[in-house]
Amino acid sequence: MSAEAVVQAAVLAVLRADAVLSAGLNGVFEGPAVKASTPFAELGDLLSVDWGTKTAAGRELRVALTIRDAAETNARVQRLADAAGRAIERLPRALEGWRVASVVLVRLRVLRGPPGRWSATLEYRVRVMANEGDVE
Repeated sequence: MSAEAVVQAAVLAVLRADAVLSAGLNGVFEGPAVKASTPFAELGDLLSVDWGTKTAAGRELRVALTIRDAAETNARVQRLADAAGRAIERLPRALEGWRVASVVLVRLRVLRGPPGRWSATLEYRVRVMANEGDVE
């Protein structure tokens, strides 16, 4: 499988398996949630660039997650963003055909929308190398 598909599936799995997020969110969706009620999380577009060497395939991926909420303050969306970040940072290092070299938070942004609406967007850089002998 491609690095993109494997990493996206792994990120979804760790987010959906996290106890804090399961208790606090009405779902973690792959892409825009059409009929979800707040709070919920959406996995955004995935950006992928080459991170290989002369002898091994590698990818650097940018993974974005947005948590949307309706509340008086940003306290809950911030708490959920913190839990999501901890979950993403626990990404397994051995994935199907790939090994994770690093998982680094690039940015976290908490935004105020219309009155009573909040969102937190996390962007992570995930670098992976193909397992020896595996071909994309």
